[in-house]
Amino acid sequence: MKKRYVNDKIDKFINSKIALILLSMISFILFISKAFFILSLLLIVCLTLMIYNNLNMKLENEAEINEEEIITSRINSVKTTVFSRVPFPILFLMENGNVIWYNEELRKIVDNKTIARKNVKELIKEINVKLILDGRKSEYKKVNFNDRVYNIYTNVINDGTSDKYNNLVMMSFYDITENIELEKKISESRESIILIEVDNLDDVIKTTEEELRPQLIADIDRAINNYASNLKAMITKYSSNKYILVTKDINLDNEISKKFDILDIMREISTGNKLAVTLSIGIGRGGNTPAENYEFASTAQELALGRGGDQCVIKSFEKISFYGGKTKEVEKRTKVRARVIGHALLELVNESSRIFIMGHHNPDMDCLGAAIGMYSTIKSLNKECYIILGEQHDAVDYMVDRMSEKEEYNETFIKPSEINNLKDDKSLLILVDVHNESYVLSKDVVKSINRLVIIDHHRKAKDFIQGSIINYVETYASSTSELITELIQYMVEKPKLKEIEAVALLAGICLDTKNFCFKTGVRTFEAAAFLRRQGADTVDVKRIFSEALDVYITRSEIIRTAKLKEGIAIAKCPPDLSNSVLAAQAADELLNITGIQASFVIAKIDGETYISGRSLGDINVQVILEDLGGGGHLTMAAAKVKHTSQDEAEELLNKAIEKYLRKGD
Repeated sequence: MKKRYVNDKIDKFINSKIALILLSMISFILFISKAFFILSLLLIVCLTLMIYNNLNMKLENEAEINEEEIITSRINSVKTTVFSRVPFPILFLMENGNVIWYNEELRKIVDNKTIARKNVKELIKEINVKLILDGRKSEYKKVNFNDRVYNIYTNVINDGTSDKYNNLVMMSFYDITENIELEKKISESRESIILIEVDNLDDVIKTTEEELRPQLIADIDRAINNYASNLKAMITKYSSNKYILVTKDINLDNEISKKFDILDIMREISTGNKLAVTLSIGIGRGGNTPAENYEFASTAQELALGRGGDQCVIKSFEKISFYGGKTKEVEKRTKVRARVIGHALLELVNESSRIFIMGHHNPDMDCLGAAIGMYSTIKSLNKECYIILGEQHDAVDYMVDRMSEKEEYNETFIKPSEINNLKDDKSLLILVDVHNESYVLSKDVVKSINRLVIIDHHRKAKDFIQGSIINYVETYASSTSELITELIQYMVEKPKLKEIEAVALLAGICLDTKNFCFKTGVRTFEAAAFLRRQGADTVDVKRIFSEALDVYITRSEIIRTAKLKEGIAIAKCPPDLSNSVLAAQAADELLNITGIQASFVIAKIDGETYISGRSLGDINVQVILEDLGGGGHLTMAAAKVKHTSQDEAEELLNKAIEKYLRKGD
């Protein structure tokens, strides 16, 4: 095209020159000779050349106006020999996305409607021609087009010219509708494994009068059997409170849409019982074999139980979904499990060469108090023990400084990097107040030590650390300090804590219970009474949580930014005042204001955005922040939102709150 364009320009130039020469000759002849016949002859020749030149210019203008026709003719030269005979749909686009040609197969798809010169966006919204031309996109999978599903593959064709229409986009359509329908049928015919456990049956029966207990058990069995019947499932009861169901995925999809109303049905059972009946349901689906689905279901049920029960967890390969979790965790009166765990941990400690204790990022007093309590017990067994502490620990500086003043604690605290020179094959790592990878102080430390123990009171998150020898996660407990206080009484016959160690544990309990206001049960007070007998001074605890005037003023500044909507307050820390401790304290303080049922405070710390959530119990902040990758409890939770500003985090938080309120959780 470029060559033709240049040749046309040359011809015009030559014709113009000839016309000029001829006009000059006419003038000269008229001046020299008056011969009429010569003049006539020259005029005829001149007019002929001028008409020819004007005709050429007109053709050239028409060619410029119809550049698309030039491209179309370029394609027409090959379409009859190649593309028109291809047995699958093909179309060509210009750089602006307009359709300039398509074959007979594509014409059939659009029912013989004319789509030439239409923009591809009008036909298929997903197509982005700019991305295709830039080489960033070459295929589109599972695209819906005229009631069929296609995989679309694209190619950029360049004929080597330099005009602005040298690039064409060819799109090839491969119909996969039958494959999609077949996959759907196969998926619907697959079977899921459902494990159901009445997680509080013993406690419910104990609160029921003896003559009503058989009727209560029958009502529970009837409700679960009716549920299985609605699912068209096979059901087997293999224990007094455990059931296994097998059903097709299509039936399970219907149940997901109802958000597992069996949880609500069970809570409504009232046969003289004073406690509500709750279920922990684990579902495994999408596995290659029934055995794999059963493994998924077992993991899912363990998660449901670890998060406090009264909920359903679905696991499919790496995807985990949560439903329910509306009720508060019920305190377990019996300490049998604490005794069993205490004895098992004692044996494990005695078999280990060195013991390392580690918590989470930005440790609080519950984390440090639990670590100190466990450290004291292990040292009393004459075992080498260390507490791993990171660089940032503002919330526990007072306690760390007090312990550092005492010579006996000079080698207690080490940094994560120092562990490499101390660990060996018989080393033991005890994680306290954390169980998930995203919040643990050092992932490298966890990976470097094979023998692992987890002690925590938070509801299990999706990224919980696996492979532990002992996994003691009790969500009913007020704090990890409470759990440690119970364990040390079973690990040592006559435990003896130093005053500062007892104060640290009591401070941990006070922090997470908000001075015995939240999640406080009988066992919480029993643990506090034990620590008081060990010398814990409540005035010392108060001193740990005392603060300077500027901190109080800063917290007030954060509270001033709060916005209230439907009983939920959202506040943001000023960028120059952001601090995780202040954020948590401000969230607690907001609950003291009339009309606020839940509070969230957003803080920007070291480039990361943190959200602290608190609730009086009617709103489940844990479920809300789980939607942002966080976790915690019904009344206390937190989340870390990466690569976002405070405003963006606030927008995400509002969406999570709206989603929660829509569900009516």
